[in-house]
Amino acid sequence: MMAGIILVCSVVLFLQFFVFYCRSLIAVSSKQALSPEVKDVTGIQRTASGEDFKRVMQLLQLCPERPEDQNGIQAISAYFKLLNFLRSTVARLVPSMRDWTETERGQCAYFAAVALERRISFSRDMLAQQMDA
Repeated sequence: MMAGIILVCSVVLFLQFFVFYCRSLIAVSSKQALSPEVKDVTGIQRTASGEDFKRVMQLLQLCPERPEDQNGIQAISAYFKLLNFLRSTVARLVPSMRDWTETERGQCAYFAAVALERRISFSRDMLAQQMDA
């Protein structure tokens, strides 16, 4: 019985830490403006929606990886899956939870768009270095 309580507490604390970590990543990326080029490529003009996430992630996979972005992208992908789970279960019963999950899903898509912009910039820098050599 005690082991079960410890397990439940550990999982809850881990999820709480994970959500705070993901929200901090999202908060940092939300302060960055997207370039017109990335807006055109992703289709995000004003605000991102959760429906944009999959498309932006597919575009992200086409660019060369930046080692410093990989952990954040994986965390946000897992957070997006958690939000989808909440949307399909708890949010059906609680309307305010539905609005919150939709907002968070949109912010995940915006994070992915910012990561795409960084990868495009990284690719351009690599190409410029190769041209100079």
